[in-house]
Formats: sequence, C-alpha cells, structure tokens
Amino acid sequence: MKLLVLGAGAIGGYFGGRLAQAGCDVTFLVRPGRQAQIEREGLRIESPLGNAQIAAKTLLAPALHSEFVGGGASPPRYDLILFTCKAYDLDAAMDAVAPAMEDGAALVPLLNGIAHYERLDARFGAQNVIGGTAQISVTLHKDGVVSHTGNLQRIAFGERDRKPSERTQSLADAFARTQIEWKLSDDIVQELWEKIVFLAALAETTCLFRANVGEIMASPGGRGAMELALAANVAIATREGHAPRPAAIEFARKGLTQEGGAWSASMLRDIEAGNDVEADHIVGYMLNKAREHGIEEDLLALAYTHLKAYQARRAAGRLPRS
Repeated sequence: MKLLVLGAGAIGGYFGGRLAQAGCDVTFLVRPGRQAQIEREGLRIESPLGNAQIAAKTLLAPALHSEFVGGGASPPRYDLILFTCKAYDLDAAMDAVAPAMEDGAALVPLLNGIAHYERLDARFGAQNVIGGTAQISVTLHKDGVVSHTGNLQRIAFGERDRKPSERTQSLADAFARTQIEWKLSDDIVQELWEKIVFLAALAETTCLFRANVGEIMASPGGRGAMELALAANVAIATREGHAPRPAAIEFARKGLTQEGGAWSASMLRDIEAGNDVEADHIVGYMLNKAREHGIEEDLLALAYTHLKAYQARRAAGRLPRS
C-alpha cells in the first residue's frame, strides 16, 4: 500500500513518520521549505516513546500533475491519503490532493471535529472519504522537530458505512507494524462524536479561561464550569443520535477535571502563539447544534464570542507582540 501524507507537520509528521520508520511506503506532500528541511536533516521526531530521524520521501504538489512530470512519465499513484490540516486550510488542502484523488486514492481525514466531512464528501464523493480521528499531544517546532509529549498516540479509522473493506484493513496492517495504538473501528462516526464531545469542552473552557485544566480546577467555579461544558456536549451528541458510551464519558470527565492537569486544547496553544483558530469548526459547530436542539449553551456561546473576538483582533493586527 502506498500512502501519501498531506504535510509533515504535527499530526502528519508524527503518524506518517512512525509509519515510514516501520518501513511502510510513505510519501509526504509538502511545501518547498519543508522539503528542503527534511532532505537536509531528515524528519525528526522527539517523543518520550522514542526519538527518530527518518530519511522520509517528500513530494511537491506540482509532481502530482502529469504536465509537471518529465520524460513522459506518469505522476505517482497512491492508495490512501492521510489528510492532516487545520479546518481553515481545508480548501487549499483539498486542491493539493485532488490529483491523487482523481487517480483513485481514498482519503483518511485526521482533522478535529466533524464539520469537514460535508465538504470533503461534496468534493470527492462520500465513498472515497474514510472516517478517521487521532488523539495525541504533538507540536511542530520552528526548527522542524515534531515534538510529542505524554504517552498518548492513538488513531482510529474505519468505513463510515460500517462495512469492512480491504483499504481499511491494509491501513490497519500498516499501523500494526508500528508501536502506535490504533483501532480499526466498526463505528467510526460514533467515535468522531465522542471525540468532539471531549475536544469541544476542552477547547471552550481552556480558551475562555486562558488556562490549562489544572489551573481551571484550582480556580473558584472551575469544576462546575468543566462539568457544565461536558454535560451540554453529551446532550448534543445524544440528540444527534450518538450518545457517548460510559467509557467515553468517563475518559472526558477525567481529562477535564483532573486536579493539576497540565494539558489544554491545541486551540489555546494557537491563541498563545498568535495563530488562527478553528473557532467555527469546533466550538461554533457545537453551539449551532445546541441551538438546533434547544440545549443550554451559555458557556459555548461565551467561548465562541471570545474566539471570534480574538480572530477579529488578530485580523486587524492588534495582538500584543511578544
């Protein structure tokens, strides 16, 4: 199986890098600067589960088009694409992988949330878009190092129609060669909803309060805010026909209310770095669902207003300089 990974950033660099490290046929679709960096230094991963420096294969977007391939050769063909981007880059990312999709590849999106599936289905056809979700704390540093913290490195994927397929089994066989915790899910849509229940609660609270879980829990009303956020999101998923299972609720509650917890949503890290955020894709999406179902949404609404105000200040160039 030939895998194409969109980008070699945090998520793509880690999961794609571990697959390449295990000997799988992996190519990273990258920009010129990242290609030069990887050719010079390798794809570097730093992790408590083991560091790596991988001689990864890279490709620039024009090489997927036949007119840019010299000598009469055909552009490379891929079986699956690990689609890793931020929601605000979705249009450009779809354009980048479109030639590979036209050549018969299938897509495994690893974006946060659920809202992107509608647009991916419209562009590429629902039958060509596999369900996927990842759970990991990983960052791409400016020096090109993919930095993984903690021990969590989980990925789940599966056909959204819940039917077994050769392509998802091939991906499972590839991940079986790594030390990554992987799951070939028989109900990936349920898992997507369980993740957004937790992720949206983590994002709305840590971004609204500009603090990690432990700092929120140590503050007056912190536990109540966390429980309120979780309860609203569980209610939303339930009304959507995907009531979180007890184990998923317990995982979320533990992650949101652990005293001394040093973690926060990646959205908060983006705010602290002055980057764009997936306000509409995560918090805004859940806020709209809450309103559709008549569910109490005060905390979601406050968090969404906060994120949109941040985006407005950022767009106007009024963020404080470090």
